Amino acid sequence: MFTFVNRLLILTAVVFSCSLFAAPKADLWDYWQPFADAKAVDIDHQPYQEFLDSYLVVQGQHTLVKYNQVTTQDKQSLKTYLSKMSEVDPHQLTREQQYAFWVNLYNAFTIDIILDNYPTKSITKIGGLFSFGPWDKEITTINGQALTLNDIEHRILRPIWQDPRTHYAVNCASLGCPNLQQRAFTEANTEQLLQQAMQSYISSDKGVLLSNGQLTLSSIYDWFEVDFGGSDGVIDHLAEIRPEVANFSGKVKFDYDWSLNEVK
Repeated sequence: MFTFVNRLLILTAVVFSCSLFAAPKADLWDYWQPFADAKAVDIDHQPYQEFLDSYLVVQGQHTLVKYNQVTTQDKQSLKTYLSKMSEVDPHQLTREQQYAFWVNLYNAFTIDIILDNYPTKSITKIGGLFSFGPWDKEITTINGQALTLNDIEHRILRPIWQDPRTHYAVNCASLGCPNLQQRAFTEANTEQLLQQAMQSYISSDKGVLLSNGQLTLSSIYDWFEVDFGGSDGVIDHLAEIRPEVANFSGKVKFDYDWSLNEVK
């Protein structure tokens, strides 16, 4: 018998599946804007770098994580790193330090969440029956302010820096995502890593695939089109690396693979 409850569950499933296509807008959280004029504090990202050195593997166009091989000791080391990062006052960091701080915090917490819920087929399966992923779950408190992954990406990184390359820096633990960088971000290497990540992703099939008269782009360029200056801005951005995209006049398709970025 098809009950009211059945109908409600189906309707709810439809609503949440549609949320796949509704990316959060950049919504500035003013509190996090201040930064130090000069460097006065050093941030030690070495524990996170050691994790990357131990558990990242490049396979084809993907950089994968050996989640199933992470030791209990290394899981704890990652949590200790995150705990120490959460004690930092970002207002004491320069603008360059802050960017690296937030990107590393986002990526390290994403890894930590996967490890706490491993095995899982996709990060989208984490967060409860009616949640599409863990992005709105509180992950830490800094300066007395509770933070989620969405806060870091959409209320801090995107609106404060207004650099579309941020989408190549933060990693959502999925195959369709720009790869997790093999080096922790620092104030010294951020520009290099952003350019490297951008070029790598746009050059890959998961970023841009032109085949048999069909152009398939990562859904990132649909969800966050506004960050690239609209649809024309997306094409101009991609054409910097893939000039053939500028002359394409056919149908454009968007795609994204939410499968976990794991070494199997």
